[in-house]
Amino acid sequence: MIHEILVIEDEDNLIHTLKKLFKSDTDTSFKVSHSNKINEFLLDIPSLIIINEDNINTDSLLDICKVIRENEDNSITPIMVLTSDNTIEHERSILKNEIEFYLVQPIDDKCLFYTVNNVLRLLDRNRGISPLTKLPGNLPIQSELKRRLLKKQNFSVLYFDLDNFKAYNDTYGFVNGDEIIKETARIILKNVNSDDTVHNFVGHIGGDDFVALVSNENYEEMCQNIILEFDKKIIEHFSEADRERGYLEVPNRKGIIEEFPLVSLSIGIVEVSKGRFHNILEIGEVGAQVKHLAKVTPGSAYAINRRK
Repeated sequence: MIHEILVIEDEDNLIHTLKKLFKSDTDTSFKVSHSNKINEFLLDIPSLIIINEDNINTDSLLDICKVIRENEDNSITPIMVLTSDNTIEHERSILKNEIEFYLVQPIDDKCLFYTVNNVLRLLDRNRGISPLTKLPGNLPIQSELKRRLLKKQNFSVLYFDLDNFKAYNDTYGFVNGDEIIKETARIILKNVNSDDTVHNFVGHIGGDDFVALVSNENYEEMCQNIILEFDKKIIEHFSEADRERGYLEVPNRKGIIEEFPLVSLSIGIVEVSKGRFHNILEIGEVGAQVKHLAKVTPGSAYAINRRK
């Protein structure tokens, strides 16, 4: 992952130190901005912003941080402050204003290097998390699948997909669509992790696609419970007229009204036993096939692939 770090100081002292520390790291680059020119550098949306408070010509560090936080693209960019002011009052005033890291100078170069490196590592890991559902994304999902395959574990993979979700988005808008995504995530997570004695995993592939890796042998009952709860909760996201009608009326590109069933949930289940699959691509191919079988069934349904 490529990282660009913005250093804010009015004399190029800290940035020289950082460039020297990271000279062998080709994935990390640095830019410097004077305190009165930060707006133009914020356009690049850096991975991390480091402010050298001892080297800025301004009365208030908080004014700079306010400018950063009011910039929509950088509202969640982590900020690290280096300062020689080690009073507890100053530290509290910094941290309570949405500034994540407070380092007191002088600081050992190696400690600075490790701290910055650790922040970048956490950023990379957090990029693997869905911002909408807070569930692990594609990279963590692939890692967990590979881990279980390498350990030759017996487990089942549950592939979840919403049916007629595009028609819902076209009718109710993306904001309401996101609420259905979050509702679906809560239902899957609740039921997959209902047994505290078994280590299961739930991930958000993206959009309206989810996956669960379960060690439970009673995964079929789990799917039945998920579908029952989903069908009960999903109806609350439709207007009374659509609920009574039982379908959506959506105009196509030619202005012709088409009818779409209400949103339902399809689950494709693949049993993974020792030696059956050689890699995660094979699991995904079978998962796509069995999920298709569930999708051609009207309403919420699940289909299981048990072939050896």
